[in-house]
Amino acid sequence: MILDRYLARQFFPIFLVAWLMFVLVLSLIDLFANLVRYLNYEVPFLIIMKICLYYLPKSFSFALPISLLFASAYTLGDLYARNELTTVFSSGIPFWRFSISLVIIGLCASVFAFFFEDILVIPTLKIKNDLSRRALHQQPAENNYDIVIKTRNGQLIYSVDYFDYRANIINGVSIIETDSDGDMISHIRAQSATWNGSFWEFSNAIIYRYENGLLRIRPFYYDDSYIEHPGTFRRNAVEVEELAARDAGFLVKDLRNAGLPYIGALANYYHRFSFSAVSLIVMILSISMGGRFRKNILLMSLFASLSAAVIFYIMEMISMTMAGLGYIHPFIGAWFPVFSFIIIGLLLLRGAKT
Repeated sequence: MILDRYLARQFFPIFLVAWLMFVLVLSLIDLFANLVRYLNYEVPFLIIMKICLYYLPKSFSFALPISLLFASAYTLGDLYARNELTTVFSSGIPFWRFSISLVIIGLCASVFAFFFEDILVIPTLKIKNDLSRRALHQQPAENNYDIVIKTRNGQLIYSVDYFDYRANIINGVSIIETDSDGDMISHIRAQSATWNGSFWEFSNAIIYRYENGLLRIRPFYYDDSYIEHPGTFRRNAVEVEELAARDAGFLVKDLRNAGLPYIGALANYYHRFSFSAVSLIVMILSISMGGRFRKNILLMSLFASLSAAVIFYIMEMISMTMAGLGYIHPFIGAWFPVFSFIIIGLLLLRGAKT
């Protein structure tokens, strides 16, 4: 439709300028927040620039929703100020139909935000954090020490002193096998174990096993039944926020199978998907609010949209906290604010005066 293309042409230049502006602001905020520490540790200028470069994808991700909000509110406000919408409304086209192209843009932006976060933001942010930690002489974020997991419905318990994820070697290995009643069948202790691609090969291992009612000690060389993937140990040593969506799902599964607390990780996993919908929510709210004011349109639209966004983030924070503590289901904690604000926004959009 001609009007849809016209609205999009009015919207995109403002959006791109706003996006770049907010990215610049966020990048400068991160730079100046750490500048004193960079200077104290005499971090080379090229390293600082490299850290800033790897932070750009995260800045783009953060800036996307607020840029969409600003651009849509400004575009509609400008059309109101120039009385261009009067012609549209006099032709019988309702405001919600005129703005539907912006809703579609918001939907596409949400899909883009999910894959952009998953494919580019998470890997580059991890590199940025690693560079920053090394430059500031900080300890790595990953905790690969003292890992405990349960597998095979809790009947096999691994206790590992240290996991070298680069070489796929676990050190200080202790494996306890129990039966369905929880009684111990065997206990393996090994200096280390190496993943050969199919199962773990043990080094300097012994096994304690009950034989005829007596606990016997035998040398233990290998058994191809210990096939727990190395990723199981690494995923238990990182946070959901540091993993792509697929790996985050595996982490939740590993935690559940290991009998470890997984509710918080599951809530954050669902939040990975629900947070991508923020761009759509922001667009719907800014459109619905922007169509309800006749005076000080730009200011009032921005104020109302920003107020709604603040309320949304507060509601999201509360629901995610309750989900993490187990008071509500993780899916509800992640998606309740999204569905609530989408319904409210659509109702306001349909009821907007034309």
